[in-house]
Amino acid sequence: MHSFSEQCLDMARSILGHNLDSIQPDGTTLPTNGELPRPDEPGHVAFALGEYYRTTGESTLGGYDLFDLAARSITAQMFTEPAAENGLAYASLGLLCFGPSKERNPVWERLVEETQVRIDKQLLHRSDYDNHWQAFNVAKAVARFSLGLSKKDETSRLIERMVDRIGQTSSSGFFDDATEGFGGNFNLYGVMSFVFIRSALQLHANSGVRDRKLPTLRTYAERYIKMMPDLVRADGLGWAFGRAAGAYGQMHCISLILQGLRDGWIPDDQKVKYYDILRRLFIFFYQTYLDQEHGFLDLRDDERTAYSNHTTRMANFDAARYLCQWARLAKTIQMPGGNPKPEPARSSGRFVIFDKSNRKEQGLFLYRDAESGLHLQVPLISSGKKLTSDSLTFPHSPGVFDWPNNVYLPIMLPELTFGEHVTLPAFYGKNCVTGLGLRNSFYFRYDQPELINLKEEFVKGLGSVKVQWNFTGSKISCEFAYNVKQQVTLDKFRYALAVAAPHSKYRVGGSPTLGALGHRCSVSKNDFQAAWMETEVVTADPTYRTNYGKIHYLQYLVRDHPLVMRPGHTYRLAVEFEPDVTAIEG
Repeated sequence: MHSFSEQCLDMARSILGHNLDSIQPDGTTLPTNGELPRPDEPGHVAFALGEYYRTTGESTLGGYDLFDLAARSITAQMFTEPAAENGLAYASLGLLCFGPSKERNPVWERLVEETQVRIDKQLLHRSDYDNHWQAFNVAKAVARFSLGLSKKDETSRLIERMVDRIGQTSSSGFFDDATEGFGGNFNLYGVMSFVFIRSALQLHANSGVRDRKLPTLRTYAERYIKMMPDLVRADGLGWAFGRAAGAYGQMHCISLILQGLRDGWIPDDQKVKYYDILRRLFIFFYQTYLDQEHGFLDLRDDERTAYSNHTTRMANFDAARYLCQWARLAKTIQMPGGNPKPEPARSSGRFVIFDKSNRKEQGLFLYRDAESGLHLQVPLISSGKKLTSDSLTFPHSPGVFDWPNNVYLPIMLPELTFGEHVTLPAFYGKNCVTGLGLRNSFYFRYDQPELINLKEEFVKGLGSVKVQWNFTGSKISCEFAYNVKQQVTLDKFRYALAVAAPHSKYRVGGSPTLGALGHRCSVSKNDFQAAWMETEVVTADPTYRTNYGKIHYLQYLVRDHPLVMRPGHTYRLAVEFEPDVTAIEG
């Protein structure tokens, strides 16, 4: 039986072995599956090669000269126009992996003088960001100083600037990835930012800087680590909402926990629990995204898709990089052999507050029913620049409550259209409350004093809505109570449900899924007098796929003719679900 470390390294070798031939003579990568390449891909390639060399000390793999491939990739990244700053950060850390200084770096020696000058120029370029791209600035500063291209080390200042902004945009210290508009785009990139910066600090030439900044990082990264016991499903599903979930929802969470174990951020009495979480996250990643017959990462096919900006090629090199890091970290923390004893499952409901201010409240409600295995993530967050179903405020539970990836539908939420304003009870709340109800039920409720449209703009003076979700065992109910401030005409009402199937090949035995009885959905209050439309079959439509399987049916509750809404009257929609939750056979 291979140890976890050896297993990770074997997988990294296999993934790299299937992807090194995509690196072209000019250092760019050849896309797969008819995808288009990204401008930052060469940087991801260089970092993956660097981490593999750092872990194994091997300069060749499958007959390929890794120094040569890394030099080509770094050159391609440095001359990409316009400069892809994220790619520059990955490429510079990749270069640093091969040696702590230019004089002892075999890849630096392979670079022509023009490229060396270009690296100097690109890394000396200063920029500033309010979102996760600031992590790339930190990495550039680490490389700039460590490679001897600058005598001034800006790493500490940039980290402090980033955490200062976290304090300005989140009352609880979570990472807001929004750069403009409404704000509160709390997504997986918060986890990624801390993982990436921690990886960069490990490569810093001055270990004293790393030691000084680790307490700062710990303050914020710990918040995400403490979410994991309530976030990770029994089958190992990790971060499942917001953009870029899927394979990265597993990889970033695994990295964060391993780094936390290495740095002593997880107390000794909690380690067994986190070892179990780690094992489940890894098994889900391994069985859901790895083609075990051929040994590479598979993100897209006829049944499922991934975040539109993530190419299969980039994800493969990122996975190889992470696997190399996991192999090293696992040795450092001396992971125990065998399966750690899991804690007995218990029903729970918890609201993680991301931000609470006079303007808005945002967070994540996490619910688990021990008996049925139903486990839900209900985010109340901004969707950022592009609206998709991924970040809407409904119970995210792949296999039970699914949603289409990369497109927008009002999944399990009423969409009200008033003229040019299309409103949705998502994105923000006020007076967010969670607690225990009758018969050991949990509730989560929030208000929207002003309705908000799909552009995440308040529609002043139109109306308000109160939302309440109730969770009792595997039964779920929700009520949306609308009031208008003056007489207004509702032009259209729409509410959507998606019915998907698990992937026929890439799936984990024991994962929750819908049985033959489906969602068992019933509408108990319908003041909008909407009617169910004929079920739309979308099996053949490639638009409707998830990170985990194919959507086959869409069901719409619709009122497509006007309704005059009057002040003083409350208009309610109440929907109840009792999903037939079964388990996928192993």
